[in-house]
Amino acid sequence: MNIIESLQWRYAVKKFDSNKELSKNQIETLKEAFNLTATSYGLQPLKLLVVKNKEIQEKLLEHSWNQKQIVQASHVLVICTKDNYTTQEVEDYFNLTKKLRNTSDEIIKPFQTFLTEEIAKKTQEELFVWNKNQAYIALGNLMTVCATEKIDACPMEGFSPEKYDDILNLKEHNLKSVLVMPVGFRAADDYMKDLVKVRKNISETIIEF
Repeated sequence: MNIIESLQWRYAVKKFDSNKELSKNQIETLKEAFNLTATSYGLQPLKLLVVKNKEIQEKLLEHSWNQKQIVQASHVLVICTKDNYTTQEVEDYFNLTKKLRNTSDEIIKPFQTFLTEEIAKKTQEELFVWNKNQAYIALGNLMTVCATEKIDACPMEGFSPEKYDDILNLKEHNLKSVLVMPVGFRAADDYMKDLVKVRKNISETIIEF
């Protein structure tokens, strides 16, 4: 399939086949895709939790508006941001840049100083909103990769981040959950899988100059 056919094939799965699991290679592909996602300034302020534990998935269910996909899915992906985001992230990024690209301090320093000052003057609330926006970019990227790899998914905002954070012990990792996406394979009896996709005419969503 080409990319448009893959996106036509994709839908937000309402029922997964709980007997089917993603292969190790498929999970590795999703992990690599997440790591390659574009983020503001390339700072990668996100982490991805890959949950494959039915006991944990059962605990998460009641804090996911009882959406059964959480327990039916092969894996549950949880996109997280840092709970406390500091200028250390900028320093770490530029140290890695110097290591991988052998870029001189003369070139790096002006940009590093700019980013450090920008982050230092923002509140944690402002930084959280900024970083959460990056999470949506990662989610969109993962959804597209899933479509091209014929992996089914169901992106979710409907969950309790605080409860997820408690169950997954995210505080001790300086993380907070922001988005969830169960992945796996659609069930044969998912009533949604054969329905026509409802989208506006492209002339209503695109403006050309």
